[in-house]
Amino acid sequence: MALKNLSVNCLLKAPARKRFPSGYTPIIEGKPRGATPAKLDSDFGILRLGRKRSKTVTTTGETAWVLLHGELTAVVGEETFTASRASLFDEEPATLHVGAGTTVKLSAGENGAELAEVRSPLKRQLPTRFTIGGDLPSEHRGAGLVQGTCQRCVRTVFDYSTRPESGLVIGEVVNYPGRWSSYPPHHHPQPEIYHYRFTKPQGYGHAELGDDVLKVTEGDTVVIPDGLDHAQVSAPGYGMYYLWIVRHLPRRPYKGFTFTKAHTWLLDPNDQGWAPNLPSNPAQ
Repeated sequence: MALKNLSVNCLLKAPARKRFPSGYTPIIEGKPRGATPAKLDSDFGILRLGRKRSKTVTTTGETAWVLLHGELTAVVGEETFTASRASLFDEEPATLHVGAGTTVKLSAGENGAELAEVRSPLKRQLPTRFTIGGDLPSEHRGAGLVQGTCQRCVRTVFDYSTRPESGLVIGEVVNYPGRWSSYPPHHHPQPEIYHYRFTKPQGYGHAELGDDVLKVTEGDTVVIPDGLDHAQVSAPGYGMYYLWIVRHLPRRPYKGFTFTKAHTWLLDPNDQGWAPNLPSNPAQ
């Protein structure tokens, strides 16, 4: 399936300097380009707080913040939560998840804080949840398949099995240098958001959307339309991280994906295709 003007409709580029400004930067507001608007219907952006800066908000819908970098203190009512994160690649996520009508004070530490903020229009009150890591253990998917070329680390922060009361599914993928993730390609009826970071600011990768390929760089965001096959690959030498967010459809929650039929043979550990006979001392 090819889409007209895909790079315009689905790829939302980071600021020119690959650094988001202080305060909240909206990336997706309610009805993003490139996906069926009534189905995604979520807000997504980046919140940066400078050294010792604070922000107090009262949520209008279900909201989650994922700490990307820095030191954070969050106060909700009489509860106080603290977390720090120096590396997206080596450390587990810290996530605050609240329902509508919740007043939250977010405060940064000495080194500031950068957070991904996602909001769904779900209006019900939810119990406040603060987690280090995810509700499910990290998975090393792809191990032992296709010569290790699609092994990656998947961290599911929460999903329908652990928080059925939520309208969202949130997770992270650490894509190893030169390897694939979301692979074999798969699809699902719910649109999805990917937000990318790299181990070096000049890092890059490619995002497949059906028959189209987008080059993604530091701070970019991609909206994956409903039902479209997608897979990712990182350039050699660069670790690629992406935050992934799925919004449940009415009466059709996200419970998993379907692999592209043509490539399901790769899931058989006894049939891994051609393996090259590489020289032991390749020329420099």
